Amino acid sequence: MSGSAFSSPITRARLVPSRFPRPLPDALSVDVEDYFHVEAFHDRISSESWPSHPSRVVDNTRRVLDLLGRHGTKATFFVLGWVAERFPQIVREIVAAGHEVACHSYWHRCIWHLSPDEFRADTRRARAAIEDAGGQAVVGYRAPSFSVVEQSLWALEILSQEGFLYDSSVFPIHHDVYGMPHAPQAPFEWACGEGCHLFEFPPTTVRLGPWNLPAAGGGYLRILPEWYTRWAFRKARREGRGLVLYFHPWEVDPHQPRLRGRARSMFRHYFHISRMEGRIAKVLATSHFAPLRECLDQAMAEKNNPILSGSSPPLAVASPFR
Repeated sequence: MSGSAFSSPITRARLVPSRFPRPLPDALSVDVEDYFHVEAFHDRISSESWPSHPSRVVDNTRRVLDLLGRHGTKATFFVLGWVAERFPQIVREIVAAGHEVACHSYWHRCIWHLSPDEFRADTRRARAAIEDAGGQAVVGYRAPSFSVVEQSLWALEILSQEGFLYDSSVFPIHHDVYGMPHAPQAPFEWACGEGCHLFEFPPTTVRLGPWNLPAAGGGYLRILPEWYTRWAFRKARREGRGLVLYFHPWEVDPHQPRLRGRARSMFRHYFHISRMEGRIAKVLATSHFAPLRECLDQAMAEKNNPILSGSSPPLAVASPFR
């Protein structure tokens, strides 16, 4: 990115080593958006046309809540502000079921399309809608399409300034849309201005040779074979990393309206969608999953405990951004 892009007072966040002597809990998250919000169809469906599409997000989110309830699992629900403003009852139901609510932006626009002022305004509007609906403080953020990348690191400082405590938007893989392949695979921290820190919880990846491979959920859980998912989870756990998984309510809805788009986008969106609920159930049966707030609480407790924080070496982050 050119230097002129950083002429505003917003600066890049800086990665700092973190010490977590114990693996953090396995974390589960749900990105609460409707089938017509997804990045795969953003060039075909404008935000102005969203109200014209039949919404299925409330029923699908209730289906997810029932699934998690049957497994005794709590999760973080990253809610789109647009959804919270129009369907506040589903946010209240998420909170009433004992889950955490967090922010997934208002308009589901990738950060690299926004100016710092636009990003701040979008985040504030989304957070206000979610907190008004759920009556729960929102301290976590996930960018649409994991759009915290090298050229949008300035967004992390804005999140810190706005009082967020953690982010889960950095995906340490190569991808045609998003990704920071040289970021750490395990949770870490950002230094975001003077005295401000933001915890980062990257979705789960595994290292194979020179590449990080995705294994976190969403399309990867639907599309990739189950043996691969089991292998990746075992590998991550052997390396002492808790899992950070995600999926979307529309992924448990095989009867959603069929949208037209590029072949690649349609494949990513619809492939094995009828099997997704069963695959999630199998994953939930393998571990006790927790909201990301529980991971944050453990990380902060260990960071602030001088005995714990000095008992293991820092993460190896020698050259995160080459």
